Amino acid sequence: MVDADQTIVIVGAGLAGAKAAETLRSEGFTGRVILIGDEREHPYERPPLSKGFLIGSAERDSVFVQQTAWYAEHDIELHLGQPVVHLDPAARTVRLGDGTVLPYDKLLLATGAEPRRLDIPGTELAGVHHLRRLSHAERLKHVLTSLGRENGHIVIAGAGWIGLEVAAAARGYGAEVTIVEPEPTPLYSVLGPELGGVFADLHREHGVRFHFGTKLTGISGQDGMVLAALTDDGEEHPAHDVLAAIGAAPRTALAEAAGLTLAERSAGGGIAVDASLRTSDPNIYAAGDVANIEHPLSGGRLRVEHWANALNSGPAAARAMLGRDVSYDRVPYFFSDQYDLGMEFSGHAAPGSYDQVVCRGDVGKREFIAFWLSEGRVLAGMNVNVWDVTDPIQQLIRSGRTVDPDRLSDPTVPLASFLE
Repeated sequence: MVDADQTIVIVGAGLAGAKAAETLRSEGFTGRVILIGDEREHPYERPPLSKGFLIGSAERDSVFVQQTAWYAEHDIELHLGQPVVHLDPAARTVRLGDGTVLPYDKLLLATGAEPRRLDIPGTELAGVHHLRRLSHAERLKHVLTSLGRENGHIVIAGAGWIGLEVAAAARGYGAEVTIVEPEPTPLYSVLGPELGGVFADLHREHGVRFHFGTKLTGISGQDGMVLAALTDDGEEHPAHDVLAAIGAAPRTALAEAAGLTLAERSAGGGIAVDASLRTSDPNIYAAGDVANIEHPLSGGRLRVEHWANALNSGPAAARAMLGRDVSYDRVPYFFSDQYDLGMEFSGHAAPGSYDQVVCRGDVGKREFIAFWLSEGRVLAGMNVNVWDVTDPIQQLIRSGRTVDPDRLSDPTVPLASFLE
């Protein structure tokens, strides 16, 4: 690429998009960089929305990727509060909602994901919430504070990471919490039945009520306000507010309308990209939550919605657009904080992909490491209130080595010894 004559457009001003723009400049790209976001906020990170910012331990300004002045200082053109409504790969242009047409030489789609909606009666009521954007978190923080003062009740649909983190925040404010979850434990599709119970016990100890094996069928209210949440077993759960925390869907409408290849839903959906994060169009790349990557390490396709993927795939896509040799093979990683429990999870162990779960440490005290194995190979590892072990866990996953489960479960055997 002849830098000064080139234009790179980034659609999506989240963490992946912002880090891609930052990397273009740090790699010496001198051409035009245009960053487009449909929110008016400058790029920010999402983990604090259900963690520090929501519980009140982090200030609003701490969520932003860069200070506002940074973008002008680095000659990054911002188009905020402007959705891209049309992508024309043949003409290499994007059109914004206000009619502005922008040309590109290379394009990065970092459009992220959006919260799945409850398809039940009552979702139009004022007390029904989602958590994906900073504005959502600001509103929810105000709601939880009020519920805590008034001994109010929130019903959360979904016992995934967002649902559990919001539950912990709500209990911190003093609100009453009921979680409705169709699976038999929290985090069932991520941790399996073996370890989901650890998180159920944790939340029960803090006063959270669980309603497993059911799902919401409706939300009743009066004068626009929520009064109760109804479940398919006929029960009625008193509520002043309801949070839908039932997952997120990749935002692929723009790519689909432009004729880009999408990944099958069975493979996680999203925009199909190769290991260099390139789509079916050689001039268009995708990164972050929306990208379904031909992952060299996993041997198949992988779409990851976590912070670390946005942090790392945005820069990788930027380097690929500059013609660098890129093979994105990062080990998936995420973290969660709930009450006094902190955890980190590395790897990927989909239901049915593993045949054994091995723990070292004290599960009862919630100080342990869990490993998901397939034929003796470590697919994933989760450290709970045990720190500075992420690197050896990820190295174990990368190595593909067969390990002895008995030795792996023994805390006296150093993890490094499995890599020698």
